[in-house]
Amino acid sequence: MTLGELLAEVRVLTGLTDNLAALTVRGIEFDSRRVEAEQVFVAFQGARADGRVFAQDAIARGAVAVMSELARPAGFDHPWIQVEHGRRALAIAAKRWYGSPDERLFLTGITGTNGKTTTSYLIDAVLRSLGFTTGLIGTIEYHLAQEVRPAPNTTPESLEFMRFAAELLKRGGTHLVSEVSSHALVLGRVWRFQFHTTVFTNFSQDHLDFHHTPEEYAAAKRLLFAPPEGPRPKWAILNGDDPQSKFMQPDANTRVLWYGMGSDAELRAENVEHGFAGTRFELVWQGKRATVISPLAGAFNLANMLAAAGAGLSYGIQLEAIARGLELCRAVPGRFERVDEGQPFLVVVDYAHTDDALRNVIRTAREMTRARVITLFGCGGDRDRSKRPLMGMAAGELSDYVVLTSDNPRSEDPIAIMNDALVGLRRFDTPHAVQPDRRAAIQLALAEAKAGDVVVLAGKGHETTQVLREGTIAFDDRAVAHEALRKLGFGNGK
Repeated sequence: MTLGELLAEVRVLTGLTDNLAALTVRGIEFDSRRVEAEQVFVAFQGARADGRVFAQDAIARGAVAVMSELARPAGFDHPWIQVEHGRRALAIAAKRWYGSPDERLFLTGITGTNGKTTTSYLIDAVLRSLGFTTGLIGTIEYHLAQEVRPAPNTTPESLEFMRFAAELLKRGGTHLVSEVSSHALVLGRVWRFQFHTTVFTNFSQDHLDFHHTPEEYAAAKRLLFAPPEGPRPKWAILNGDDPQSKFMQPDANTRVLWYGMGSDAELRAENVEHGFAGTRFELVWQGKRATVISPLAGAFNLANMLAAAGAGLSYGIQLEAIARGLELCRAVPGRFERVDEGQPFLVVVDYAHTDDALRNVIRTAREMTRARVITLFGCGGDRDRSKRPLMGMAAGELSDYVVLTSDNPRSEDPIAIMNDALVGLRRFDTPHAVQPDRRAAIQLALAEAKAGDVVVLAGKGHETTQVLREGTIAFDDRAVAHEALRKLGFGNGK
């Protein structure tokens, strides 16, 4: 492929001469350390580094040209192609280089504040139950057919995304399910991708350190359903119980399926029974019914299952087959995940790190017991400060006892972060303790528990590190909870 063919649909401002356009290229890369001979290097303006500083290194490794939305740096005398938007240009070029794998797969994108990960696992379970070879891209990990890979980002850069999709096709894959973050949408990581199915879970305050206002955050989500350029999704699966879904609604070129608990929802759940062992309900669509008995508990997981069922219907899967597939999703790492050492109370670890998610998790815990709900939570550093008192309010209003601790304080003082959360927590008379050492805080919360209680360890979920000012340390709430329970005399500690 020539450079001109690679960039045929890219908005080039300057630098693509006829001679340069005629050059044969052997790929495209945005990480200078991975550049090989006869490739094009894309230089981004990153959050922490200016990609132009790596241009010379890319040339030394054999790059034939540099592409960037940034101006040529002084003293750089090699081919420099300036484009209108760097990441959008990369997405267009990556799709062209890999032969548009997004158009040859059933590509599903899921966005929303909460529930993306669980919904993606549920969709994948439905597909695999029917024998499809699938791919999954998300917060916890990536799945390529039967191979599990680490997840560097919830949604990878477009080049990595297309490379992944092309590899899935080579392995006989048919469906690729991806979480699509608001950051990825704004930055252009999925620019002009052809989504067969798009899913909206819900909306609440988050990421205002990046999006600045709730309106900007919502507008970012809408890019998945109504992209300003490129193909429209064939299907949009929208949450009829969330008012923001109306804002997400695409144009008439996209088939919309509404799910929810309301009687007017096209796809809905009826005869719902929540219990300690999970959820039982009837999936209802176009006069058809199918019973689902799932180990996933809580109203928020019911919404996730409806969203996944909607995606299944968009693929043409029968309702009964969808129901059976949903039942096969036994658990999602770090999402209301139980920690059991034989103790007489329930301990769950959950990723809830917004006030809305925290409320959902605590309410689910409340449904499971007539005893107390003990909630441990913290707020992340170097992130949206305005949600800290809101999380404090959620914990204080709905819990019987609260332990406030640290959750990835990063460069901030953990005490200062907790003081922000205390503003909301102290609006209620809920008994609480403050312990910045998360390990000690977990021990405190578990020591407080009595028979029949539910202890919610919220915030970190599947994460296996704690990010401190001094650096990153190994830390897994699940492992720490197991250790603390054994110290209390349960399980192996008996």
